[in-house]
Amino acid sequence: MNLSNPAANADHASALSSHEPMAVERIRLERKHPLAIRWMHWINFPILFTMVWSGLLIYWNDSDNAYKYPHRVYRIGIGHFTLFRFFPHWFYQKLNVPYHVTEGLGFHFFFMWIFALNGIAYVLFLWLSGEWRFLVPERHSIRDAIQVTLVDLHLRKGLPRQTKYNGGQRIAYTGVIVMGAGMLLTGLAIYKPTSAHWLTSLLGGYEMARWLHFWITMGFLGFFVIHVAQVSLAGWNNFRAMVSGRELQRVEAPSLEEERKSWR
Repeated sequence: MNLSNPAANADHASALSSHEPMAVERIRLERKHPLAIRWMHWINFPILFTMVWSGLLIYWNDSDNAYKYPHRVYRIGIGHFTLFRFFPHWFYQKLNVPYHVTEGLGFHFFFMWIFALNGIAYVLFLWLSGEWRFLVPERHSIRDAIQVTLVDLHLRKGLPRQTKYNGGQRIAYTGVIVMGAGMLLTGLAIYKPTSAHWLTSLLGGYEMARWLHFWITMGFLGFFVIHVAQVSLAGWNNFRAMVSGRELQRVEAPSLEEERKSWR
């Protein structure tokens, strides 16, 4: 470097900078979840929890004195043989469930309307916004879901190409919407078996409506456990998208915004 010649120094610095690698953009910020979906998602969580809890308080009243009246709806067994009953006596005692049936009825009948309105609003938003195109299973969704499951079980490497959701998520999230509709219909058949007798009859009668209602609830609980586990495995970037609406993506990943524009 020549301290007496500033022009030469500038030329030397320019020559050095020309050999330095240029920064290449590798990630981008993608708008993943609209505000309405995020609001309805987080509203639904405490509502569904309250519905399940209050339903358990109601159910205890039916299963009291279980050994004197072995109800056949809420059990796993064949014929008169019962392998497991829902639920053991100690389970109710630990959760302080007994003799809270009126409290359970009050909570259940109040929050069921919020659950219904939130679910209807969610389906309407998906339809009107076009976001249902990300959610509804496609032709290859079953194949992709099997591949994703094998990857999660560490039996295979390489995830299938996806946009917002993979094949397994499309099937699961669409299934949850169907289960929500089933929960409302079976609940109405139980709540108003006389006024809505046509619905109760369509579902196979009062006892069958109760059976369906109970096992749909079990399905929701199973989905919740798997969903939380998958979110934990996916990491902070995925969770943050359901809070802020945006997610970091690789530049070469399919653009959700470009796909949304193609719908118009």
